[in-house]
Amino acid sequence: MSPEQYVVGVDYGTLSGRAVVVRVSDGAELGTGVHPYPHAVLERSLPAHLTGNEAGTERPLPPEWALQVPEDYREVLRVAVPAAVEAAGIDPAQVIGIATDFTACTMVPTLADGTPLNEVEGLADRPHAYVKLWKHHAAQAQADRINQLARDRAEPWLPRYGGLISSEWEFAKGLQLFEEDLDLYDRMEHWVEAADWIVWQLCGTYVRNACTAGYKGQFQKFEGQDGAYPSPEFLTALSPGFGDFVTDKLEHRIGALGERAGTLTAEAAAWTGLPEGIAVAVGNVDAHVTAPAAQAVGSGQMVAIMGTSTCHVMNAEVLREVPGMCGVVDGGIVDGLWGYEAGQSGVGDIFGWFVEHGVPASYAEAAAAAGESVHEHLTRLAAQQEVGEHGLVALDWHSGNRSVLVDHELSGLVVGQTLATRAEDVYRALLEATAFGTRVIVETFRDSGVPVEEFIVAGGLQKNALLMQVYADVTRLPLSVIDSEQGPALGSAIHAAVAAGAYDDVPAAAKQMGKVRRHVFVPDEARAAAYDPLFEQYVALHDHFGRATTTMRRLKAIRRDAVARRSYATTTSNGGTPA
Repeated sequence: MSPEQYVVGVDYGTLSGRAVVVRVSDGAELGTGVHPYPHAVLERSLPAHLTGNEAGTERPLPPEWALQVPEDYREVLRVAVPAAVEAAGIDPAQVIGIATDFTACTMVPTLADGTPLNEVEGLADRPHAYVKLWKHHAAQAQADRINQLARDRAEPWLPRYGGLISSEWEFAKGLQLFEEDLDLYDRMEHWVEAADWIVWQLCGTYVRNACTAGYKGQFQKFEGQDGAYPSPEFLTALSPGFGDFVTDKLEHRIGALGERAGTLTAEAAAWTGLPEGIAVAVGNVDAHVTAPAAQAVGSGQMVAIMGTSTCHVMNAEVLREVPGMCGVVDGGIVDGLWGYEAGQSGVGDIFGWFVEHGVPASYAEAAAAAGESVHEHLTRLAAQQEVGEHGLVALDWHSGNRSVLVDHELSGLVVGQTLATRAEDVYRALLEATAFGTRVIVETFRDSGVPVEEFIVAGGLQKNALLMQVYADVTRLPLSVIDSEQGPALGSAIHAAVAAGAYDDVPAAAKQMGKVRRHVFVPDEARAAAYDPLFEQYVALHDHFGRATTTMRRLKAIRRDAVARRSYATTTSNGGTPA
């Protein structure tokens, strides 16, 4: 008998990278390694040790910025991958391939050889030289202009994105760089998705993946065409001098999902402890790569990858224009089907924010006494309530709205608070708000002719049974759950197996290696009916604050002005020159 073969999947999340060793024959996960990013997310300032400021002064960042340090990503390869192999207890020589997935849209500005600009001498103190994480929402003004111009010109690609382009995506972030630091933009030679940059680090070859090119880079194929990005004429009209953005900075060979991008270099083999020359798969997005891991490669199966944010992805045989979707791409998840994406910008992040900033110390003390985390304690208390008992309804826009409004100038809201409101009431209302947001997405897809027939959950939040039951009740859909704690990493491993030639295609590999538990949570009609009037109030608030008034946008503008004044005062009082 031939020896077993293994593959490695590496999932790059918002705060850490996770590697898993998977057996090719049946998808068994044998070992895992996790490595938190040392610099996490840079949202308030650039630390002095990065910029080289000898006085120890940090460089403040404006509101809505979110940066990362690319060296942290390499560390995952050096730490998490060897740890996973060691935990699996296998001979590394039996590993035949490696694949990665990444948050998106997360952008790395680089030189021609892939060197990130923050690693170039003299550029470490320039904020635009760093990775712009998916949750960098400071390019909303640029996104607004892209959307307006595309509407004015009736650009054919705009309906493929629900009529709105997000501030999170490649063109908005690239335009922000062009307009705010032209010198850095000129020095940049490639504007690279992190999903492709890490593959470049592994195999020495830069290949764009079809997923991010389509969903985040507006690369679309129309009948009779090979596929194209927004035109130079459009980009010039958007901002003079920006017309060559695609040809000079963005355009590159596009690889299909599951395709081999190259083979592991000697340097990357030394980092990971894996054999030089094994297959390296084309990059992918953490959400989309999870669908095969959940065996969701057919039509009508919506997969929600629930973590700090939520991405909703599904396949369909039909092409439809869904208002506010993140995009529809031919073969965006698996070949032969239209892949759809929607999402919510804040989910787990919202729960974490409330626990950190909105819960009295007495709750932390009670949780400790009960041997629970604060999340577990609040969940237990909230689960004792009847639907609607707290008298609250919330909007889950603390990180803006990704779908269906596509507006990151929106913000969170809780209505109905009184002096009797307690922490568990607000916590449950926030849980429910994210479920209501998902229901808006599901109903929008259905109303547009893309039926959602099954709802499958992946990600860390599936561990919260109350949250899962709320989602089942609110959506009136049975919830299946992926039978893996490392769904994206398992999905990457499936693509690694295909790239290594162990399976003919992704659906075949998913059938053998994917894992799902069907209908673990089923809707209760009495609770579902009780949620309907709350959902009506959610929709009323959704439409008022999301469409009818500019209150939230104006508050964001007031905040930015105040932060700018404080930054100016601080800089000048220290004898510096305002930026």
